[in-house]
Amino acid sequence: MNTEKIINPPSGYTAFVLFLALVAAMVLSFLAEAVAIGAIIGVVNFVLILPGLVIVNPNESKVLTLFGSYVGTVKKDGFFWVNPFTIKKKVSLRAFNLNGQQLKVNDSVGNPIEIAAVIVWQIKDTANAVFAVENYLQYVNIQSEAAVRHLANSFPYDNIEDETASITLRGGAEQVSHLLEKELNERLDRAGIEVLEARISHLAYSPEIAHTMLQRQQASAIISARRLIVEGAVGMVEMALARLSEKKIVDLDEERKAAMVSNLLVVLCGDRSVNPVVNTGTLYH
Repeated sequence: MNTEKIINPPSGYTAFVLFLALVAAMVLSFLAEAVAIGAIIGVVNFVLILPGLVIVNPNESKVLTLFGSYVGTVKKDGFFWVNPFTIKKKVSLRAFNLNGQQLKVNDSVGNPIEIAAVIVWQIKDTANAVFAVENYLQYVNIQSEAAVRHLANSFPYDNIEDETASITLRGGAEQVSHLLEKELNERLDRAGIEVLEARISHLAYSPEIAHTMLQRQQASAIISARRLIVEGAVGMVEMALARLSEKKIVDLDEERKAAMVSNLLVVLCGDRSVNPVVNTGTLYH
C-alpha cells in the first residue's frame, strides 16, 4: 500500500498572473504579425501554465499522479499551481453517512432476524483510498454488510434461548455498537478509511417467527411477574403468621395455619378481585 504524502504546491495566483501576461503577449505578437512567436507563447500558456492551476475546496483533497507514479496529496484548501502533466483526482475528506439496508441473517442460536446499521466514516489516508482498493465507496458498502452479518451471527437476539449469554443484540446496544465499530475499523483500514461511529438502526425478528417470539416474550414476562408476586405473597404470609403469634391474638393449630396460608395466597396471588366470605361461626365450623 502507498503511504500518503502531503505536499504544499506554490500559490496559483502568481501562475494566473503569468497566464494573463502571456495571453497579452500572444495577442500583441499576432497583431505585430509575429505569428511564430505568438504560437510559441500560446503553446506555453495553454499547455504548461493553465492545466497546472488547481482549486482545492475545504474538506477536499487532490491526489496527484505523474506517469503512473504517486506524487502526493494536496489537502490544504486554496488556489495552487502543480505540474501540468499530473492527473488530479478529487477525494472528499468530509464525513459520510452509510444507512445500511436491512439484512436477513441468523443470530448465534439460529433465529432468523432482520438487522441494519448506520455508519459514519471518513477518509484518513487518501493514497490508500485511491490505490489500495478499486472503488472505496463500494468497498465500504460491501465490508459494512459483511461486518454486520458477522456481528449478528456472533450473538443471540435475546436471552430467551440463551440465558447464559453475557451480550445480546437487543440488550447490549452499547457493547454491540462498540464491537461493530472496532471490526469495521479493522476491515476498512486497508482502504485508509476511519469509522467514526457505528450504530444498529434496525433490529427485529423475521416476520415468519415474529409472532411466535412475541408470545414467548409475553409468557416470559408473565412468569417473571408471577414469580415476583409469589415471593412477595409468601413474605406477607410469613409476616402475618409471625405477628399473630407474637401478639397472641389467636392460637392456630397446623391445620388452621395451612388453611390460612392457602386463603392468603389465593387472595394475594390471584389476578382478579376476591369476594370475601364472612364466617359467623367458629374457626372449626
